Amino acid sequence: MASELNPLNPPIGARVPDWQAPPRPQREAMAGRVCRLEPLDPARHAESLYAANALDTEGRIWIYLPYGPYPSLADYRDWMEQVCNTSDPLFFAIVDLASGRATGVASYLQIKPESGSIEVGHINYSPALQHTPAATEAMYLMMERAFALGYRRYEWKCNTLNAPSRAAAQRLGFSFEGIFRQATVVKGRNRDTAWYAAMDHEWPALDAAFRRWLDPANFDARGQQVLRLSALTAPVLNRNIVAGTFGNQEITDQARSR
Repeated sequence: MASELNPLNPPIGARVPDWQAPPRPQREAMAGRVCRLEPLDPARHAESLYAANALDTEGRIWIYLPYGPYPSLADYRDWMEQVCNTSDPLFFAIVDLASGRATGVASYLQIKPESGSIEVGHINYSPALQHTPAATEAMYLMMERAFALGYRRYEWKCNTLNAPSRAAAQRLGFSFEGIFRQATVVKGRNRDTAWYAAMDHEWPALDAAFRRWLDPANFDARGQQVLRLSALTAPVLNRNIVAGTFGNQEITDQARSR
């Protein structure tokens, strides 16, 4: 988006013609080829999610989340009861269509229709979901829904030390935007937060990349991918942000010149 000059000469933001705030996402299912996202429901999902999470015997999936692990199904169900009816965050269970069982969760959060911004987070993939086409398709379905509603900015934030999450963000087409130092305290420890985002004008190219990767023709007889999603989304990533520029505006960093 090119900036403009106002009559007093300083640059100002580009116009957003006919801007209208999008509606908030609703508790509606999203169906794909290999998975289905369903509004989180303890009665339907707690038992299968708890069993799937238990496959992670070391508790690695909980390290960077602000809650968990849960020692019993009852404890996990209590947590789910607290979050399943909230509108922000808005939680979904990720259900494997082949087995019919829920194997992960994700949510929309920081939903700001007035600015057209929405975040995906609280992503917790059990070992049964990790590194599967369903894991990617779930993120595609959520991104697709957000941009279809009219959001112009789709965010991903994570602990800067969470290397798998940071790699996943860029694989999925989120551009790195910077680090918020000492952003919060999680489980008694400092968290610096890495920010990533995808924009509405980037969505057509990302949509094409996801569709190409998710196509059954992209997988061989053993189920191995032919094309890597990261190779398909790489051209969309905004490298100028990392390099210290944005459009024609150089980002001044006085510390860099000292």
